[in-house]
Amino acid sequence: MATATRRSVPRPTRRSTGRFTGRARRWTAALGSVALVAGTAALAGPAHALAAASAPVDFATHCVPPPIAGIPPIDGTTTAQITVDNAAPKVGDTVTVTYTVTKPAASNPVDLALPADIMTPSGKVALGGAQAGSVTVTGPKKNPPVPGKGAFPPFSMTGTFTVTAPGSITLSPGDYNIHTSYIMELDTPCTVISPPAPVSETITATDQPGANERSIQLATASGKPGDSVTVTGAKFTPLADITVVGRAGAAETADKTTVKANAAGGFTAPLAVNDKATTGIVAYEGSAWSAEKGAGPAAYTVIDDTPLPGNSQKLNSSVAAGTLSMSQAGDTVAMSAVDFGTGGASTGDLKTVTVKDFRGGPAGWSLTGKVTDFTGPGGKIDAGKLGWTPACTTKPGSPSTCVAGSAGAVGSAGATLASTPNGALTGGEFTVDAKVSLNVPAYTAPGAYSGVLTLTLT
Repeated sequence: MATATRRSVPRPTRRSTGRFTGRARRWTAALGSVALVAGTAALAGPAHALAAASAPVDFATHCVPPPIAGIPPIDGTTTAQITVDNAAPKVGDTVTVTYTVTKPAASNPVDLALPADIMTPSGKVALGGAQAGSVTVTGPKKNPPVPGKGAFPPFSMTGTFTVTAPGSITLSPGDYNIHTSYIMELDTPCTVISPPAPVSETITATDQPGANERSIQLATASGKPGDSVTVTGAKFTPLADITVVGRAGAAETADKTTVKANAAGGFTAPLAVNDKATTGIVAYEGSAWSAEKGAGPAAYTVIDDTPLPGNSQKLNSSVAAGTLSMSQAGDTVAMSAVDFGTGGASTGDLKTVTVKDFRGGPAGWSLTGKVTDFTGPGGKIDAGKLGWTPACTTKPGSPSTCVAGSAGAVGSAGATLASTPNGALTGGEFTVDAKVSLNVPAYTAPGAYSGVLTLTLT
């Protein structure tokens, strides 16, 4: 947290500087030097609050090479790391999980060198603590060339899950599979010998009454066209009709089935996945998808094993999901001075905040702020006397449209600066601004007053 230097002088001119540390998720700014009699007020330095960092972990792994390799299973050590896009979600939020294997236990089992971009990884992340279960994750078909009998290169896989319980939720690496598509389709499954593997990431979820807690899990993260995947759902409306369907980005595929939830709101349904474009699976109540009565998408990869015609080449591309982040233009806001005996509004402009939502999923975001009391030589000015008028602009081409928060008091309880809604496909780039105004009582003692404004992006 960066705090402005407090000075009891008639014309304060010093600017306070914040320092950026940690993730682009929580920002702290000091509203500084509201000078009574003469001078300017300063809003000084947003700085990231440190979040608990994920850590790479080692775990024993049992890998089974393809039978054609003619070699026995490999018991080795995998090094991996789990990261998330939101370490402090609320119940009902969608969290994007990235599972990065930095050192696979398996290697190329044959003498034949493997060319680039023929490996497709898939796997699972184990959840524990306040929320049990697993998250399916998949990766793009992308790799550097692998020499014969050479080590498999590092790879990353991503997936999402819905937070359904408040508290501390642990994430551990789970089983993974390396599929190679060269001359023939081969799999090298690797399982955790003594599950669960060590915890690599921990997030802390807070309650959000009325949030959508529906969730789904997949038995497998990948399969060949026509394979059936078992989909398990929880916390749907008891006895409701549920549609389980494949997704290709934001569009539904022809892979669809229906099932009725049981008396507890759960269900288990097999879904045959034939469409090679399917990249995820969702489930929802009603006639069409809605973020309020749906769950997913859970990541799923269709391994295309269709033989190519002679003298042809198959071209594969992919779009990698990114993160939700924020930055700002500068760290000090000059606010106007007010006169002792008159008081009134000390005004200024919040430094522009840029939000980039490159996750490519169904979840929107919310940017909120709260402020402390302003303290100075004459005591304090109550936090409730700071108000703002937010504004938000969406970059053309963005799937989402941002909505500015309501004008009004910020206070210690906080208020919304801007947000975007959930949807079938969300994302984009946004700029957020606000006019800020501090209502200074008429006979507040002269001097510089500072408060701390914290902006939080979730």
